[in-house]
Amino acid sequence: MLNACFIDTKLGAMCAISDNDGLHLLKFVSQRSMGRAIEKLIIDKKATIVLGGTDHIDMIQKELALYFDGKLQEFKTPIHLVGSDFQKKAWHALMDIPYGQTRSYLEQAKAVGNSKAFRAVANANSANKFSIIIPCHRIVNHNGNLGGYAGGVKRKQWIIYHEKCSKNLL
Repeated sequence: MLNACFIDTKLGAMCAISDNDGLHLLKFVSQRSMGRAIEKLIIDKKATIVLGGTDHIDMIQKELALYFDGKLQEFKTPIHLVGSDFQKKAWHALMDIPYGQTRSYLEQAKAVGNSKAFRAVANANSANKFSIIIPCHRIVNHNGNLGGYAGGVKRKQWIIYHEKCSKNLL
C-alpha cells in the first residue's frame, strides 16, 4: 500500500506518494504526466494508493515549506530512484548541480560521461518523478533560454529566480 497526500506550495498543489521507506513520487498536480506516473506506480508496485500521510510525506512537506521560504537548499527526504542505469546517472548529475546555478543539456551530458548524449539526458530529465528534489529545473538550453519543464516554463522561471535570490541568505 502507498500513501498519497496533496501539498500546497507557492507554485500550486503537489502530490506526494510514499511508503514507509521513502517517496515514490513528488509532482505538481497540474503536470500532464501526473496521471500516467500514478498509473505506472500502481502497476509497477502492484499496490493501491490511499489518501493519508507517512513520516516521509510529513518530512517532504516541511522541507518544501522551508525550500519555498528560501531556508533549505538540499532535501533529505528519502526517495526511491527507479529507472535505467543511465536515467539514474542523469538524475544524480542533476542533484550535483549547486543550488542557485544552472547547466545546459550539453553540460549535463558531459557530467554523465558522454557529450553526445544531450538528447538522452533530456529524455531522462523528463522521466524525473521528483519535481524540485531532483532539480531538472536547473537545466537550460545551451543559449541560456529556459527550455522545457514538465511543471511549466513559468514555474521553472520562478524556481530559478527563487534559488538565485535566496542562495546567499543561508
